[in-house]
Amino acid sequence: MNAETTDTELVDDEMVGNLARAALFAALLGAFAYVSFPNPVSLVPVTLQVLGVFLAGIFLGPVWGAVACGLYLLAGALGAPVFANGAAGLGVLLGPTAGYLLAYPLAALVIGAIAHGGRTLGEPDELGLGRLVGALALGTVVIYASGVLGLMAVQSLGPVEALLAGAAVFVPAELVKIAAAVGIVRSDAIAAA
Repeated sequence: MNAETTDTELVDDEMVGNLARAALFAALLGAFAYVSFPNPVSLVPVTLQVLGVFLAGIFLGPVWGAVACGLYLLAGALGAPVFANGAAGLGVLLGPTAGYLLAYPLAALVIGAIAHGGRTLGEPDELGLGRLVGALALGTVVIYASGVLGLMAVQSLGPVEALLAGAAVFVPAELVKIAAAVGIVRSDAIAAA
């Protein structure tokens, strides 16, 4: 009796690599959440999480950047202490920061799609400065629009109050994060040369 076996690949190597990179960026988002500063005029702290969303969209592209952010949210919802100040659980996704957090996958998708000109991941070091900054600015708008809506719903704030406390006070920090993301991409380009 001769039993013949064949190799069957359930998941190809590219998928495994992409999933590993997405998990790495999800962990990076969690680490960035620990760099947190209280904001005296908002219930929402200033963290480096948005920088992680920027980098996920740029380095992983729209699809896998969004997957990385989704993995991050799933880990936090399941109890991993990956939200600001080590918070965890579904309660965080229903609280004052919910709108911001839930926008991360969409923001990474938007950033990746604009930066790379579609679904296909290009070389980050080949991205034009205008396209890169535009993608990051639009990703920021996505996050803060959702955050403001979340504050209006969860905290019963009016539109002006929510816009001031939930977005306007963060503009200087977001400009620094955009500059940092551009610097990281450009340093990667210099290192590759």
